[in-house]
Amino acid sequence: MGVETVKLAKSSEQVQESLKYLLKDIRALEKMLNEGLFETETIRIGAEQEMCLVDKFAKPAPISTELLKALNDEMFTTELARFNLETNLEPLEFRGKCLSEMELNILKQLDKARASIKKFNGEIVLTGVLPTIRKSDLEISNITPLPRYHALCDAISSLRGKEYDLRIQGMDELLMRFDTPLLEACNTGFQVHLQVKPEEFVCRYNFAQAIAGPVLASAVNSPILFGKRLWAETRIALFHQSVDTRQVSDHLRDSSPRVTFGNQWLRDSILEIYKEDIARYRVMLSSNITEDVDQILEDGGIPKLMALQVHNGTVYRWNRPCYGVSNGKPHLRIENRVFPSGPTVMDEIANASFWLGLMNGMDDHYSDITTILDFDDARMNFIAASKLGLDTKFKWVHDKRYSAIDLINEELLPVARHGLEKAGVDKGDITSYLDIIRDRTKEAQTGSYWMVKSYNSLTKDVTREQALTAITNAMIKNQRKGEPVHKWGLAKLDDMEMWQPSSLLVEEFMTTDIFTVQKDDIIELVANLFDWRRIRYIPVEDESKHLVGLISMRMIFRRFNNAIHNNEPLGESVEEVMIKNPITIHPEASILKAIDIMDAQKIGCLPVVKNNRLVGIITEQNYMTITARLLRRLHIENKKPRPK
Repeated sequence: MGVETVKLAKSSEQVQESLKYLLKDIRALEKMLNEGLFETETIRIGAEQEMCLVDKFAKPAPISTELLKALNDEMFTTELARFNLETNLEPLEFRGKCLSEMELNILKQLDKARASIKKFNGEIVLTGVLPTIRKSDLEISNITPLPRYHALCDAISSLRGKEYDLRIQGMDELLMRFDTPLLEACNTGFQVHLQVKPEEFVCRYNFAQAIAGPVLASAVNSPILFGKRLWAETRIALFHQSVDTRQVSDHLRDSSPRVTFGNQWLRDSILEIYKEDIARYRVMLSSNITEDVDQILEDGGIPKLMALQVHNGTVYRWNRPCYGVSNGKPHLRIENRVFPSGPTVMDEIANASFWLGLMNGMDDHYSDITTILDFDDARMNFIAASKLGLDTKFKWVHDKRYSAIDLINEELLPVARHGLEKAGVDKGDITSYLDIIRDRTKEAQTGSYWMVKSYNSLTKDVTREQALTAITNAMIKNQRKGEPVHKWGLAKLDDMEMWQPSSLLVEEFMTTDIFTVQKDDIIELVANLFDWRRIRYIPVEDESKHLVGLISMRMIFRRFNNAIHNNEPLGESVEEVMIKNPITIHPEASILKAIDIMDAQKIGCLPVVKNNRLVGIITEQNYMTITARLLRRLHIENKKPRPK
């Protein structure tokens, strides 16, 4: 749907014209495949980041058109609704530090969006479904005012009718009727792209289908819609129903929805998918296509296959085949549409790393997935994971049964690690991101679990609307902080007001010249650092500068004292004595917030963390600087002449 010139195919003549171009594109694609014209030397990855726009009350803000003008960045683009936005990422070669580079690229784009949306007193949120969205937000007036979006809505309505019933049952049950397909705009996702060699496409695509359920189970982040606790990844059911063009009949005739997992394993080539989609799904949209693909190929050029692109954009496979042209060479990609947006960018890259590693490593561990895993089991695994997240029981290869946690940690994470190593991805990146998947599953705290647990706790004391507002604001705060979701504390009552830093910020007072150790370092080194540098607290980092612990001088003194007087072992490594998952704060938080945390928790140190990376530290010593500044300000205020 990125094509600007699409329109509703109203007449039979328009449908026939589109089909002619579509069939020419299929023949041209087949010719290019047979002649080996596709790029195979370099494998790239890419991503699309969708986001929700909210106002100061954490409700949807329909300002995407105005925000795009303020951003003035061609990498940002519209979505179906005016309260959503998307940023596209430059493709990266699948090697080296591509994962951490992708994370930094997304963070830069989000920082731009946050800076621009401040002018509108708004914020951005990364979430599969915005908790505070209301039925009134889905009025047709909130559709992005571009012809292609109106054409899509008109096409769905013409095939389906004017009424849209939504039925989803989870912990609660949702039964609602809508008069617009804008319901689809409740979804925001994080799409990951992997370039695939033509000869490997069948194998890779089948792997993508097989792992869809397990990778989603640990990534779920969309449990609440209109105040109802539904599926762990409600996005799946919501998207499926919102653009379903089928009508109920009295007969048992099979009919495939336009949002589909698929019907069987792929056998021959990417052409098999495109041909099935043409056979099953009626042309909805047409475009002013003028390219003569046969002549372009005869002249040695590469066609864009515009008719195929338009039709492919109206069939929503969770693993979507993609054709593209870059630097004059065609390529094939698999687009993973399974992942929701959020909870943080770091969580998203961890999800992408898990998927990419599996995609590149499965063939070394499973010969032909189609002979050892039934397709219907792969499809049911996907639906079950959408409903239950990490509580899913999977049917895996050779008819083995696994819990989600066991399948991920025991079977799939080693395969993903191998796949990333085989691609030449940086070892620090591999460890950092896959450890997030491991720890998230170990703690059993996905974004969905955090949201539902926060909701259950809050609604004991406040209304449903207040709870949803508090959850959304807590998400904004935690996403700015950047720590992965398994480290989040539950949303609290004081999150009901929009979180904004005061005029005194942590970053103004934090110490940035800090000395750190790693968890495998010896305790004797820590003791010497305390002595040499005259410091009282030392953060513990991993190789990628992620905070993993904290050690205080008091802890080391106590350890030495017990070793001397009680003949207890001193211990060898930092990991044996450090505080794991210490309380942290964001550099843009209020300094008063930092003081309140330290006072309430009776602690003398707060590591300052942004995007899960240590950027500074606040201790009692910093209070002296704060106090001095406040006293000087008070002195200046007192010296000012008072108005008569």
